[in-house]
Amino acid sequence: MKKRKIEIFSAGCSVCEESIQMVKRIACSSCEIVILDMKDSEISRRAKSLGIQTVPAIAVNGKLLDCCNQKGPNEETLRAAGVGQP
Repeated sequence: MKKRKIEIFSAGCSVCEESIQMVKRIACSSCEIVILDMKDSEISRRAKSLGIQTVPAIAVNGKLLDCCNQKGPNEETLRAAGVGQP
């Protein structure tokens, strides 16, 4: 079974923590969750390459979710990206 890689770009703030908890709540056994610290310059460069301008931001299988370009992560967009589905 192929894992779905969920990358959460976080600055460690309470809003970021809420997004991390939301992903963990809806994720399934097919989901691999990776929390990335934006204070790390290498992570920051990766975020920039994905077009991330604000955090929290979430990428699924290397693709930034559309919600992360506007209001921030939401459960509906995560589920549309397959999060929580085997």
